[in-house]
Amino acid sequence: MGTSSSSNTSALSLCFQKNNPPFNYTLPIASQHFSTVFTTLGLASNLFAFVVLVKSYQRTQSRSRSSFLIFLGSLVVTDFLGLLVTGSIVISFHTTHFNWKELDPDCHFCNFMGISMVFYGLCPLLLGGTMAIERFMGINQPFSRPTNMSKRRAMSTVLVVWVFAGCIGLLPVLGLGSYHMQIPGSWCFFSITSEPWDLTFCLIFSMVGLLSLAVSFVLNTVSVVTLFRVCCNRESVQRRRDHEVEMMVQLICIMIIASVCWCPLLIFIAQNAMSGLLVDHISLLMYVRFATWNQILDPWIYILFRESYLRCLLRKKCCQIPPSTSHACCSGSALPLGTRYSTPGSTFFSGGLSCGGSTPN
Repeated sequence: MGTSSSSNTSALSLCFQKNNPPFNYTLPIASQHFSTVFTTLGLASNLFAFVVLVKSYQRTQSRSRSSFLIFLGSLVVTDFLGLLVTGSIVISFHTTHFNWKELDPDCHFCNFMGISMVFYGLCPLLLGGTMAIERFMGINQPFSRPTNMSKRRAMSTVLVVWVFAGCIGLLPVLGLGSYHMQIPGSWCFFSITSEPWDLTFCLIFSMVGLLSLAVSFVLNTVSVVTLFRVCCNRESVQRRRDHEVEMMVQLICIMIIASVCWCPLLIFIAQNAMSGLLVDHISLLMYVRFATWNQILDPWIYILFRESYLRCLLRKKCCQIPPSTSHACCSGSALPLGTRYSTPGSTFFSGGLSCGGSTPN
């Protein structure tokens, strides 16, 4: 009996040994109303964005854009599920004030939330890096890969990203680091300390996130420069670039939002783990909330920067080039897709640049 009692005590204190609930913590950012509004806004935004992406996917005839929309759809689904899972737990805690020790004496529930925080945190960053690689290859080496399997390859790639992020999330459960209750007692996250295993996992989490952002920045920069040079080259006008401009604008916005929202948290985790200082729980909570804005702002990129709006901007830009090469682009009605028209010394194809937004691409 003595051994059994000692074992139960040890299991009970596994995820509560660093921060032992209940906590006397009343910061407004941790209130029930803040969490409810935050989660509801994110879920509604992602649901709306998913509908927009589905309609765009049904209209598109471009294989590269279909592949890109699969990535965007996966990002929306991931953000939606992340807010749904973690938000439900946080709101339930603030609503019912359940006792974590009685509900979860073996820390299974706490570990589940910790895994969810890591998984749904890394997935948007990894998917952003993956989309940057896909667009880099599509713009810089468009003929070096088969396109007839692009949709299946995109789905397989998304699955690989999810599995990779899930494996990282499982590391603390397997002994590399550990998940612990966090103030104000409504969520669990991995331990940020300088202990060897905790430090290793903190660096893995931070470096994977920062590396994904770095890859996105470098490849997106190269892709934008390449796309700009091609679009400004009269001899390459026959390559249709309107949908590629649309994808790059969306991808750049995704990268900027992810960098602004996630860099503070990733740097904070790495700095605290390596310095060995005690974690400021108020700062940690605020950085996590700030990172969560990524899941709320992402869907508005797809909602606001849709093809019709960007094509209008592209048409205005096109009208700035010499009249001899912009006649069809700047005319009141665009030529049908694939229509060939001639100018002295060159032959061009119509890109269907109209502001109606109904032209498929």
